[in-house]
Amino acid sequence: MDKIKIHDLTSIHLNSKINELELVLKESLSAVADGDSKSSAGDKHETSVSMAQLEQEKLSNQLQGLIHLKHQLNTINPSVQHTIIQTGSLIETNNGWYYLSVAIGMVFVNDFKFYCISPDAPISQLLKGKRVNEFVEFNKTKTTIKSIL
Repeated sequence: MDKIKIHDLTSIHLNSKINELELVLKESLSAVADGDSKSSAGDKHETSVSMAQLEQEKLSNQLQGLIHLKHQLNTINPSVQHTIIQTGSLIETNNGWYYLSVAIGMVFVNDFKFYCISPDAPISQLLKGKRVNEFVEFNKTKTTIKSIL
């Protein structure tokens, strides 16, 4: 497996999520602006405006979180090959592939599936410092390290 390609696909995946959220936020802001100009009467209107503002705040926080993940991902040099698991390692195990980078979960590339996990995740903490042919036990499942890139 090509770690640079995995890194690039992870970046594309994050960019896609960021773009989607920016579009939803923009549409939400536009809808609230339209609602403000159409009516200013009654509690019902004020309640719907408040609800929309809360939703915008939630979307904005999600967007900031994704932008933070993108910055974290950008600190990883995917061309560095590892022999010991650390941040930036692409790890093949008997239970699948893991990219120790950012927490975005499962990513599919064609028929290939890998998990992007945070360096702070419990499984990451167990894997860090391990080498090929070593194993960890997580959730009563033994995970053997087959390769590290």
